[in-house]
Amino acid sequence: MSKQSLDYLDELEAEAIYILREVAGQFEKPALLFSGGKDSITLVRLAEKAFRPGKFPFPLVHIDTGHNFPETIQYRDDMVARLGEKLIIGHVQDSIDQGKAIEQKGKNASRNALQTVTLLDTIAQHGFDACIGGARRDEEKARAKERIFSVRDEFGQWDPKRQRPELWNLYNGKIHKGENVRVFPISNWTELDVWNYIRRENIALPSIYFAHERDCITRNGQLMAAAEFLNMDEEDVINRKNVRFRTVGDMTCTAAVESDAFLIDDIINEISASKISERGARMDDKVSEAAMEDRKKGGYF
Repeated sequence: MSKQSLDYLDELEAEAIYILREVAGQFEKPALLFSGGKDSITLVRLAEKAFRPGKFPFPLVHIDTGHNFPETIQYRDDMVARLGEKLIIGHVQDSIDQGKAIEQKGKNASRNALQTVTLLDTIAQHGFDACIGGARRDEEKARAKERIFSVRDEFGQWDPKRQRPELWNLYNGKIHKGENVRVFPISNWTELDVWNYIRRENIALPSIYFAHERDCITRNGQLMAAAEFLNMDEEDVINRKNVRFRTVGDMTCTAAVESDAFLIDDIINEISASKISERGARMDDKVSEAAMEDRKKGGYF
């Protein structure tokens, strides 16, 4: 990599570390939302740089749908054991059992949207006033207009008209009781920035990010990993494919892409040539033209 590229990554890293330290300084009970995806894994590395040799000033929080990729859960558990940090898990199944969330029916049923209920309950239970997430502006148009300090009301809802100006890297975390702020330290990064940083820092990732053989079905024009959660029937033909996942979420809404990218350099070259956003492989974003914004207004990550 050129010196210019390294300097650019250093600048992005410094900005993210500054934001993480602002969170630690401004809020009483922050948390880092961890999904097991590359963006939240990058946040963990940035938190190490921001706060080591001390402990993180916040726990990691994972909202578990129960329909996650096994590789992601294994990575999460191994990482937490290595770091020695606190992990809080909110289970969507608990929300369903308590009657707070209703399981979707039908062939394309997914628990992804139900995470909002579990997330808001977890925030309320632990009294979190700030939740750090790995969302980036280049992912999706609703995320493109969100601030780095994104204020949510007492119901966890996002109102674009209530967002505050962020001039000269000044972030206002003042909120009323019951409100919380979602904080996005890598909002200004792109997918390529994340992968270049992962390469530079030699960060390990779940194996599903790299090309591998997997049983897949084609649904709604997308390759989905064959799994019991997908409510498969006789119309779903299983084929063995060489695939990888550009984004990691619930198995019922995360599509794969055919790929021979076994190494990080191969992935970077593949992304550089792609004309489709990584969110193009998320079925939950295809529900409607404003699917992401609707979910955010309801309290989504």
